[in-house]
Amino acid sequence: MLRGLYDWTLSLAARKSAEWWLAFIAFVESSVFFIPADVLFLPMALARPERAYRYALTATVASVLGGIAGWLIGYYAYDAIARPILEHFGGIATFEKWQSSGTGLMLVLLVTSGAAHLPPIKVVTILAGALHVNLVVFVVSAILARGARFLLLAWLLRRYGESIREFIEKRLGLIVGAGAAALILLYILVRYAF
Repeated sequence: MLRGLYDWTLSLAARKSAEWWLAFIAFVESSVFFIPADVLFLPMALARPERAYRYALTATVASVLGGIAGWLIGYYAYDAIARPILEHFGGIATFEKWQSSGTGLMLVLLVTSGAAHLPPIKVVTILAGALHVNLVVFVVSAILARGARFLLLAWLLRRYGESIREFIEKRLGLIVGAGAAALILLYILVRYAF
């Protein structure tokens, strides 16, 4: 199954619409969706390394715009949308702890989320709006966190593209398993540390 998904995403990179799909996924990932843009960005940059920086810019811009949408949801629709979601997933206590910690913690969470997906970026963007984090500070932080991550990945893929592709293709299952384990561990650490 993983091989089929990997092959499909690599084939998507050759389509004319691939960059639009990347922008769409990056946008919704930052506001409401749980699948990271990397699922499309990495295969696209592997398939066309000469466009890696362009894809990184597309993903960054769309991700920041999606983050603003998430911020707006938290700012203007906390009681109607965000609070019921937090209650449903059992995150209201964590949010209340973060709320008392103020903007500094939210910015740290934005950077860690932008760099490593933990906590999920959409949770942080909505919470940043609910906490009324200054929008300009939020946008600058999002650009730095998301941009640095996508540009670093683009550089790595341009520099080591073929060897990275071979590594991924030979060890796809192991990589996914290790990545999932690392994300779960990081999530537990972040959730219970604050």
